[in-house]
Amino acid sequence: ILKNLRYCNLYGTFYICSRWGILFSHPADYTPVCTTELGMAAKQAPEFKKRGVKMIALSCDSVTDHNGCLEDIKDSSGEAGDWPYPIIADKNRELAIKFGMLDPEEKDKAGLPLTARCVFIVGPDKKLKLSILYPATTGRNFDEILRVIDSLQLTATKKVATPVNWTHGGKCMVLPSIKKEDESKYFPKGVETVSVPSGKGYLRYTPQPE
Repeated sequence: ILKNLRYCNLYGTFYICSRWGILFSHPADYTPVCTTELGMAAKQAPEFKKRGVKMIALSCDSVTDHNGCLEDIKDSSGEAGDWPYPIIADKNRELAIKFGMLDPEEKDKAGLPLTARCVFIVGPDKKLKLSILYPATTGRNFDEILRVIDSLQLTATKKVATPVNWTHGGKCMVLPSIKKEDESKYFPKGVETVSVPSGKGYLRYTPQPE
C-alpha cells in the first residue's frame, strides 16, 4: 500500500515502467460494492498479469482502513495470501483532485466528496488510453475491462478496429485508412467486404491478426 503521495507520480513511473497499467478508484473501504469489486480484481489479477498490465487501486481512506478492510475482502472473496496489487491511501484527496476522480454526489461523514468508480488504462507510453466512470451504485465488470484491454493492445499494433461485442479471437474490422490494394499486404488471411445499400465498401472484416 502506498503511503507517500508526494512520490506517487515518480513511483507510478517506475511501477508501470514500459508496461500497460490500470488505475481504478473506489468510493470507500468497508462498503458492500467496493468489497466485491476489490475481491474480483484480485481474482482476475492473473489475467491482468498475462496481458502485461500492472494493477493499482485508490480511495480516500487511510492505510489503516485499507489494511483492515482487506481482511474483510479476503474473507468474502476467498482470496488468501499476499494481495496482488497495491492500494493508494489518498486520504487528503491529492490524486483524486488531480485526476478528476471525485464524485460530487457521494460524500463521507464529514461532507467531503468520495472517489468515484473510475477506471484509467494507461499505455506503455504513459498516455491515457481509456477512462470509464461508473456511479457509486453500480459495480464494475472486470471481464469487460479485460476485453477492452485486449482490444487496446491489439489495435495499438495492428491496423484493425474491433466491432461491437468483439472478444479475443473474433473477427476484426479493417481501418478505413487501408486502401483496397493494400489489403493483402496487411491481412494475409483475407478480407471480407460486406455489401451495403450505399455501395460503399467500408464494412471490411478480417480474422484477428496474430
